[in-house]
Amino acid sequence: MGVPERRRPVRALALLALLALLAALSGCAALAPHFERPRLAVVSVEVRDFSLAEQHLRVRLRVQNPNDRALPVRGIDYTLRLEGDDFGHGASVSAFSVPPRGEADFEVLMTTNLAASLWKVLPRLKDGAPVSYQLAGTVTTDLIFLRSVPFDEHGSFQLH
Repeated sequence: MGVPERRRPVRALALLALLALLAALSGCAALAPHFERPRLAVVSVEVRDFSLAEQHLRVRLRVQNPNDRALPVRGIDYTLRLEGDDFGHGASVSAFSVPPRGEADFEVLMTTNLAASLWKVLPRLKDGAPVSYQLAGTVTTDLIFLRSVPFDEHGSFQLH
């Protein structure tokens, strides 16, 4: 007992549609753009207002885009550690775009009440020595294939 004649074309069409779908999906994967993670760096930290209870800082960050296409940044959430201690948290409030194989600087205001952490950094201010940092967080993009890019960068800068 075999498959009735009229069902064979339906199965053949379903198989053909499935094969076409698989071919299209593999073609999309092959066409997906190669993407390198952007690099972030602290350019400067400026003390805007200082009291024992609270410190207001202006942090200038640089985003470097190593890709052949523009990087539309919707926002950045980050944590900043100085000399190994948690220092503050921040987020960008406006969107911007980083040109292909280019870079863009932006500023965020950070409020912290971590006076104890500042005491570790203050002696370096007197000496003009660089301060080591760790900047970790997430870049949120408008890219369809990559909405969220985690980062964890290390470096040093001098306070002004």
